[in-house]
Amino acid sequence: MNFPLRMTLGTNYRASLRAGNLMTALALLALSICEPAKAEDWPQFRGLHGNGVSQSKQALPVEVGPEKLVKWKATLPPGHSSPVLSQDRIFLTGVDQDRLLTIALDRISGKVLWQQPAPYDKPEKIHNTGNLAQSSAVTDGEIVVTFFGSSGLHAYTKDGKHLWSHRMGPFKNDFGAGSSPIIEDNYVILTQDHDVDSFIAAYDKKTGTEIWRTDRSEFMRSYASPTIWTVNGKKEIVAAATLRIVGYDFETGKEKWTVKGVSRLVNMTPIVGPDNTLYAACWSPGGEGDDRIVPPPVEELFASDTDKNGTLEEGEFPENPLKRRFSQIDRNKDGHITRQEYQSVALTHSQGRNVVLAIAPGGSGDITKSHVRWEYTKQIPYCPSPLLYRDALYMVKDGGILSILSPESGKALKQFRLQATGNYYASPVAGDGKVYLMSQNGELTVLAASEGWKELYTVKFEADGHATPAIADGRLYVRVGDKLYCFGLPDQTASVK
Repeated sequence: MNFPLRMTLGTNYRASLRAGNLMTALALLALSICEPAKAEDWPQFRGLHGNGVSQSKQALPVEVGPEKLVKWKATLPPGHSSPVLSQDRIFLTGVDQDRLLTIALDRISGKVLWQQPAPYDKPEKIHNTGNLAQSSAVTDGEIVVTFFGSSGLHAYTKDGKHLWSHRMGPFKNDFGAGSSPIIEDNYVILTQDHDVDSFIAAYDKKTGTEIWRTDRSEFMRSYASPTIWTVNGKKEIVAAATLRIVGYDFETGKEKWTVKGVSRLVNMTPIVGPDNTLYAACWSPGGEGDDRIVPPPVEELFASDTDKNGTLEEGEFPENPLKRRFSQIDRNKDGHITRQEYQSVALTHSQGRNVVLAIAPGGSGDITKSHVRWEYTKQIPYCPSPLLYRDALYMVKDGGILSILSPESGKALKQFRLQATGNYYASPVAGDGKVYLMSQNGELTVLAASEGWKELYTVKFEADGHATPAIADGRLYVRVGDKLYCFGLPDQTASVK
């Protein structure tokens, strides 16, 4: 039942009582009580608004496992995308041999309802820990949109009817595509930052027609998904990548503001707090302490151009920390590094800063000095996005190092190593006073979101964990290996209306 109808029933109930019509009043009351509550949606990567927090008041399980508190489990084609939920459906993507699939499941039973393959010319290159199904789906309850970098955007009805496709790629990026699309109003928003030809674009969600497209050629490969930030009643799209964070006008795609001085690449998606502060975590390898890479001057490097053709080939590249990044410096992937290519990449290494920022709303132009409320520069993750939950900002770093910061000051409230000490790609999520963290090794940690931040439980699944869990209506959805688990307490029933 929608909100206006519920209000109408309440008004008619009170009117019937005033008129002395007890039977009519009781009938209206029964209809209101019997109407099931609307199901909580988790419609995109990290749920509503991308903040990783469930708003349901239902209790969430703690001691889950492959055989514990399992409502159902489904065997699926493997993929690294996270499950998204709307009404009675779950959507995700997977790779079945040579097929790139959009998959829909029944939310109550876990039964696969439909699969749709996405066309592509040839598989794109991906990182050795990656997967061709890395980007999470997005849905508004009527349509579901998925993205495969080697294929483009594809839209379907919730029942699997193909609506449109917007082909793109392959992109020049040896690590593949990874950021996820979002739906806001009538737009599908997609950011794609690669070694060349980076862009952000808005597409009509009903037709796939490109509404606007903004060039981001200065930005190199990054994997942060876009974030919507509403400031003074107007929507902005926030994108974090090479050396700066940018806010774009929602309707036109024009740049409105920027914060400079972040890392050379960004994998973590910014989040917006309850007080409308924006939080962004930015970290890349070779950007801090003893591990910082200092690029040699261009003339010193190009002294190794033995054939004097004005470019460096892989066999000519001298021994230094940048040599293993030859393919990344060769931005257009033609096998030759030009001076311009080298200088653009060297700049990102020399100027990149690994940092967490809190940014105040309402700026225009360069707001680096005017709107940055605080910075934090220690133990920053590489891939997992930060989580703001119950007045604490959570970040988990490879090795299981958990940092909990004050969102007001940026000061560390607690920092410790989890029992699960592996690498982390999945982002933390929270609900019912609990924080859930999944390691690449398939270890799920449940943490109390209260002072002391006690580890309540850790369980290891016998499969890898790259996907961020989903939470809705007291149920926890965990994707590991070729399985999707739905966990819930024994007395729970799910709502899907």
